[in-house]
Amino acid sequence: MSNPTNPLKAVRGTRDLLPPDSALWNHVEAIARSVFARYGFGEIRTPIFEDTQLFARGVGEETDIVSKEMYTWEDRARAQSEKAQSLTLRPENTAGVVRAYIEHKLGDSGQLQKLYYIGPQFRRERPQRGRYRQFWQIGVEVLGPTSSGAESPLRDAEILEMLATLLDELGVKGWQLALNSVGSSEDRKRYNAALREALAPIKHQMCEDNQRRAETNPLRVLDSKEPNDQALIDGLPKIADYLDDSSREHFAQVRAALDACGVAYTVNPRLVRGLDYYTRTTFEFTVPDGSGLGTQNALLGGGRYDGLSEMLGGPKAPGIGFAIGEDRLILTLQAQAEAAGGSAAEKKLDAYIAPMGVERNAAALALARELRRAGLSVEVGDGSFRLKKSFEAADRVARHIIILGEDEVKSGILTVKSFATGEQVKIASTEIASRFGTENQ
Repeated sequence: MSNPTNPLKAVRGTRDLLPPDSALWNHVEAIARSVFARYGFGEIRTPIFEDTQLFARGVGEETDIVSKEMYTWEDRARAQSEKAQSLTLRPENTAGVVRAYIEHKLGDSGQLQKLYYIGPQFRRERPQRGRYRQFWQIGVEVLGPTSSGAESPLRDAEILEMLATLLDELGVKGWQLALNSVGSSEDRKRYNAALREALAPIKHQMCEDNQRRAETNPLRVLDSKEPNDQALIDGLPKIADYLDDSSREHFAQVRAALDACGVAYTVNPRLVRGLDYYTRTTFEFTVPDGSGLGTQNALLGGGRYDGLSEMLGGPKAPGIGFAIGEDRLILTLQAQAEAAGGSAAEKKLDAYIAPMGVERNAAALALARELRRAGLSVEVGDGSFRLKKSFEAADRVARHIIILGEDEVKSGILTVKSFATGEQVKIASTEIASRFGTENQ
């Protein structure tokens, strides 16, 4: 039993989202859904837990995610006819989306599948600013048979142009796009071999994590932010020198399409991303220092994964996708709004109705019903409140207060005060909705 003197709290690395912050989350997600719809995407919702093998095969046994960070448990059989199964809370969503693509035979239509998701992911990593053990992602996956154009560099460029549009419409300031190509799976094999050879004589000079990565997943060394290792990492071979002609041409066409759209970018030869399924285009969007993310200024990342479907036992289905850390996106919007002297907090309601006396409560609720059905956002006070308390409550949550006394109920002429201007006027109840609607435009 719990100790009443030691109340229960949210588990370390998780948190509650409360108003008014949750309103900002809803605002961000609404804009994302709107942008994705304009680009022809539909929503997919996959389970939050999957067979552990999905991530072991799809993300990679030697990645930090699979080897150290997953929440995995044995789902014991409940009957003799059942078998025990190892299950894992999803640490990312791409593998689950591709699993659903295969299971539901979405490729049989021959059409390009443009899918997005919004939901929680789970990793048992060290909690820090903007990083939680239950975190939220907004992501997109575009995949399909080769005949659908899924392998086209145009798809890569369209995803990146859409992200630029999304960040602009959200109001993210100063974002920067970094690009690279990690080539085909064959290119990666050649590059991995070159990296291992280059790391062998110097890895003992690196931090413990990078010594381990040099053995298990050399590409992850390039992601390292360890300050003391940067000079060594900068001297390692560059993957651009290991791309075949096809990969070079694909990357050139991606850049040409971005140039045509006016989307600015830089090429970062160290941007390789450590997950096993990435091929060809990889990318990352960052925000300037002071955007609320501390020393880790990466906002989102993604890339192409042309062989993932086959790795999971499915048909050939080239694809590309990204995931935005929504927790980090919200921090960025809040920090940038605060730096500009504003606020990314919840917008105020249109009106607060203050009934004068409990006998006016029913009439207040009836008026609120009319205004809400007309599209206005309204809070209703209580007739037991003194007028001063009603004004204080109204000022906190609404732009206007509507005073509903005996005379107002009888005449239908309401007393309305605007907190922004201090102006107090009489307005017929039938005109309130149109008057406030005009102000909202």
